[in-house]
Amino acid sequence: MAQQTDKHILDNGMILLGEPMAGVESVAFDFMLPAGVAVLPDGVCGAANVASDWIFRGAGSRESRALGDALDGLGLHRADSVGSAHLSIGASLESSNLAEALALYSDVILNPHLTDEQFTPARQLAVEGVVALADEPRQMVMLELRKRFYPSPLGRSTVGQIEELERLTAERTRQIIKTSFNIPQTIFTVAGKYDFEAVCKQIGEAFGGCDGAVPDGVEIGARAGQYTHIPNDGAQVHIGMMTETARFPDDDYYNARVATSVLSGGMSARLFTEVREKRGLCYAIGARYHSLKDAAGIMCYAGTAPDKAQETLDVIVAEFKRLAEGMSNEELDRAKVGLESSLIMQSESSGSRAGAIGSDYYMLGRVRSLDEIKERIEATTVESIVDFLKRNPFEDFTVVTIGPQEVRFE
Repeated sequence: MAQQTDKHILDNGMILLGEPMAGVESVAFDFMLPAGVAVLPDGVCGAANVASDWIFRGAGSRESRALGDALDGLGLHRADSVGSAHLSIGASLESSNLAEALALYSDVILNPHLTDEQFTPARQLAVEGVVALADEPRQMVMLELRKRFYPSPLGRSTVGQIEELERLTAERTRQIIKTSFNIPQTIFTVAGKYDFEAVCKQIGEAFGGCDGAVPDGVEIGARAGQYTHIPNDGAQVHIGMMTETARFPDDDYYNARVATSVLSGGMSARLFTEVREKRGLCYAIGARYHSLKDAAGIMCYAGTAPDKAQETLDVIVAEFKRLAEGMSNEELDRAKVGLESSLIMQSESSGSRAGAIGSDYYMLGRVRSLDEIKERIEATTVESIVDFLKRNPFEDFTVVTIGPQEVRFE
């Protein structure tokens, strides 16, 4: 059966997308609200996290406990996330309960109670999320890396900043929700087993009368710097490194993705083999591709002992640069198989597909078919990747370290 993408645009501009999946009884949906960290005002980093909790503390005719019971009664698994451009709220559930779930989420988005009483615990949970990073240096180093690699405000922390959260008030957050939950700029996605005509009718009745202004573009600033060290008394040095590469909408996107997989697509990949296995420099290492709409990079993490940190970083940088010298067909084939395996596994999850079609549409203005993605991966060659890397060499690196000592990086 050919892959199908359903699409409908409400009169106010809200975009509805769907992807039916044969043989499943589940369904997943996602509201991509234009309230990501990069598009919110200065000085409120973490407000989206507070909002994503606060709106579920009572909405429509239901107080907080009743709303929670109603959501739990539908057996749904919530999937909320804060990104650079969007605050996404959605869920996966048994398909027969979709209409009831959408009715509840319509109230959560359009008619949240937003009481002062419920604001304080919502904000405190966001603060605790930031505090918890002290016990998760691996996550912290990657958040700090993104903040310094991407031009301001694209790299703002998706977890939040304690100082700004502590200054955040209920009234300020209400205003942010009112202006940032801009329905005409929202993308709604659904994947799995559903009736698209019925979904469009229900979403149209709930959201079709909502208006909203076209937002101003984000003013892009400067990057924070090349190297940053954050002192920490732990026993390890956590290294985060990032370098610029092709963006998701670019023609060279697939060359960049396969190149990343050659570097870090499994136990036979370059970084694992050269840094961990041959030299025993670190206990954990990996790299992955990361893209926003306006910028992209390859992120790398390594955790190592302080006396091995300098050599670890030096070898990682050397391996990134050495990739432009070429790779074997065996390396390329393994990288492609790894990417295609991930694609197949994601295609079997309604939640993954609901997120993917929304991301595709936001980035590209269309939804890629799984066949198209596979064909583009297969079309990459050693020659196309090396040509891309020579035209776009890994020269400028942003590095963040957390641990008891610094490294040298120029």
